[in-house]
Amino acid sequence: MTEISQNPKEELLDAALMHVPFDGWSETTFQAAIADTGIDSTVARAVCPRGSVDLAVAYHKRGDALMIDRMNAEDLSEMKYRDKIAAMVRFRLEAVTDKEVVRRGTTLFALPQHASDGAKLVWGTCDTIWDALGDTSDDVNWYTKRATLSAVYSSTVLYWLGDTSDGHQATWEFLDRRIDNVMQIEKVKAQVRNSPTLSKLLTGPNWLLSHVKAPSRVPKMDLPGSWTSPRR
Repeated sequence: MTEISQNPKEELLDAALMHVPFDGWSETTFQAAIADTGIDSTVARAVCPRGSVDLAVAYHKRGDALMIDRMNAEDLSEMKYRDKIAAMVRFRLEAVTDKEVVRRGTTLFALPQHASDGAKLVWGTCDTIWDALGDTSDDVNWYTKRATLSAVYSSTVLYWLGDTSDGHQATWEFLDRRIDNVMQIEKVKAQVRNSPTLSKLLTGPNWLLSHVKAPSRVPKMDLPGSWTSPRR
């Protein structure tokens, strides 16, 4: 009698990683993973209806989990906030043991039919980072923080994929520059808020944005956020 796997998706993923560098996140890789693990094809398709696409998603989420494990093993308490963010992005990239697997994933999620999956995964990584660092924003800042970090993370991944410097030092310097750019934007935003003239010009837009709420405020709604009706 064949023993039933307790976590067939994880087993399939582990087996697939040996084939991805050669065949990508493809049906060929998925079938090879099934053959290597001996998992029944019906079970494999049940846990991964889209085959290797679902395994690629699982691989990305595994990296997010490893990033959190690394964070919990490190002491970030003495770091400045911007350095904590840089450290988390670095932890995420250093969780990867084979660049080619990520390169193949980047190619997969660049395809139109899978682009939404890729965008969700990047957003999810950045959301995980902000949550892990204790972000408590519940207004429009919840979105801007994650959108900005998503841009930083995505550009850093692309740079890292082509980086051949010792210890990826060029990537970490690139990351620092991108975060510095973001900090400059935040500085300008603060100057605008503190300017009597400019702040008055933005009274209307700020009033509208004040009614945008983070998803956590409406956990039962399958929406990216919410809008609160202004009191009359």
